[in-house]
Amino acid sequence: MIGLRDENDALPPDSDDAPPASLPVRAPELAAKLFGEGGILHVALALEHRPQQARMAAAVADAVTSDTPLVFEAGTGVGKSLAYLLPGIIHAFDQKRQLIVSTHTIALQEQLDQKDLPLCRRVFRADPATAVYADFKSAVLVGKGNYLCTTRLATALRDKHELFATPEHAELQRVAAWAETTPTGLRHELVPAPSPEVWELVNAESSACARKYCDPERCPYQRARARLRSAHVIIVNHSLLFALIAAGGATANGSADKGVLFPDDLVVLDEAHTVPEVATDYFGLRLSSYGVERMLRHLYNPKTKRGLLQKMGTPEERQLVGDALEASHQFFSALQETHLAQRPIVRIRTENCAESWLDGPLLALQKAVRTRADKFDEGREREELLEQAAKLRGAQLGIRRFLALEEPEKNVYWLERTGRRQTVVALRSAPIDIAPQLKETLLDRQTAVVFTSATLAVAGDLKPFLNRIGGPRVRAEVQHSPFDYLNNMRVFLAADVPLPTRDEARLALDVLADHIDFCTRRTAGGSLVLFTSYADMQRVAEIVEPIYHGAHRPFFMQGPSSNRTELARQLREAGNGVLFGTESFWTGIDVPGDALSQVILTRLPFQVPTHPVLEARTEHIEARGGNPFAELTLPDALMTFRQGVGRLIRSQRDRGVITILDSRIVQKTYGRQFLACLPQPRHVRFNRGNRAEVFQPFI
Repeated sequence: MIGLRDENDALPPDSDDAPPASLPVRAPELAAKLFGEGGILHVALALEHRPQQARMAAAVADAVTSDTPLVFEAGTGVGKSLAYLLPGIIHAFDQKRQLIVSTHTIALQEQLDQKDLPLCRRVFRADPATAVYADFKSAVLVGKGNYLCTTRLATALRDKHELFATPEHAELQRVAAWAETTPTGLRHELVPAPSPEVWELVNAESSACARKYCDPERCPYQRARARLRSAHVIIVNHSLLFALIAAGGATANGSADKGVLFPDDLVVLDEAHTVPEVATDYFGLRLSSYGVERMLRHLYNPKTKRGLLQKMGTPEERQLVGDALEASHQFFSALQETHLAQRPIVRIRTENCAESWLDGPLLALQKAVRTRADKFDEGREREELLEQAAKLRGAQLGIRRFLALEEPEKNVYWLERTGRRQTVVALRSAPIDIAPQLKETLLDRQTAVVFTSATLAVAGDLKPFLNRIGGPRVRAEVQHSPFDYLNNMRVFLAADVPLPTRDEARLALDVLADHIDFCTRRTAGGSLVLFTSYADMQRVAEIVEPIYHGAHRPFFMQGPSSNRTELARQLREAGNGVLFGTESFWTGIDVPGDALSQVILTRLPFQVPTHPVLEARTEHIEARGGNPFAELTLPDALMTFRQGVGRLIRSQRDRGVITILDSRIVQKTYGRQFLACLPQPRHVRFNRGNRAEVFQPFI
């Protein structure tokens, strides 16, 4: 489990002290001074005055000063980062609170840390009325397991013969040498990456890494914690945020009733359209064969004769680990053979889908480890063993709950094969409706929580999103993009692509490939081609890639080893490249200028409800007499569609073409809702017969 707090290290240290009533409340006043026409941004820094940005800043200032939630859609170009950062920092600074900013993509995290926060300091310094706020402190929150702990490293070096096999000693020495020079102690800075076996015993994700054991000047994690305690702004990603919230959040950090992550914090969730799905992933069970066996081998590995119990345990206790490993193999192998032999994901609908072979061995080992811990005096050894006993207990309870299908009316359960070779078996569960958890952990925490994104509304309506987060009456507002879409965007709709049916699948792909070839050749600059199916993307690529190669045109495609950020960089540098991508490429790609002059949407992004979570949600809606297509499938597709279209115009000077190759947009009644999501109301239909005349992108 990712952790931020140990028993003697609450964060922040003086969070229980209520701020004096005399602390100033200046965010609304200064937001007007900063963002108004003739204000600091406009005059002192010569930044463009944007009424939409000023409106958002005022709404955020009201939310943080009144400790109320806010949902705010800010179209591309509004400048939402400054609109929430500046008033948020002012209020956090004045009230001695912490502003948590959570994002979904690494690109936006880096932009906030490296570009937007330095710009905030520059803005504050531009006027005497705000100069004091330029001294705000910031930090990036990273999971505890990413940091080196010098105390655990020293223990590993001392006990290396009991903890590691001989081949790992050299790797341990490499980590020790790096520890002498690293400024941050973050794992990703060590190249090549440390082996998992060594890193597991030297990272900070242990009760042994605490202020009472670690030198706060030397331990990278303790230094990072010190920065967090004094930071006014903390940047985090959605995955880590919800992992920490699921582990207790502000309650685990010392606040029973106020604050989301830390006591009395303020929270902004940028890229908030992804929040319901990320939260769903973390408010359930995630327990794998790999994780269980790794946990057991951390205690003792029978093959290498290494582990915590090699030094601190007895032969009988080590035998209990061996028994648990054997039971784990038997349990997960049975699940693989009986449920996952034919399909990688299988929903579990009946209790006791396997014998509970692991329950007894895990219980016996847990009791033995706890008994062994009690033989030690207070100290690192005892705490580390108690921590391992708690992990064993957590795994045992997780398996029990899975086999019992606990609260099946609220949760969906499934098995899946994961890992590079698809050999890891995972037990999974998730809430069918995430709204109650989001309401409890975000909206009911008596603090400001701002949800913002360029795409939250469905056909101009924010109600579907409000319902998904459990806040139908939360204050909500939309400010549209200031960009000139009427003059800078052209929309073309193909009317002759066969509907995607089983009988005409091959024909549909051939027509798609033909249109993609034509449209990318007719458009100067680069093109992003978005698919909803990986198999369709591969088939079309087989047809068109030789054509691009012959024309010496750069071609890029999403693949198992490709990195989205790197592919976007290559497209930017190519100038006239063509990039094929699927699901994750509909969001988060930012390629301004002519390097992205066209976005082609090959299919409307409907999700087929074959995944257990979508299937369960569909059944849940049907059971109460609702319409799953209208309430779930269509709103999700419209949201993704807006994200895909939003890849095109990224700056005031951008212009380009949206090309939609799914004829359902002109043949089905719901097509009007997709057209209503386009920022350009005018569109031109074309087909293979007239496209040479009517498909006229910008020159």
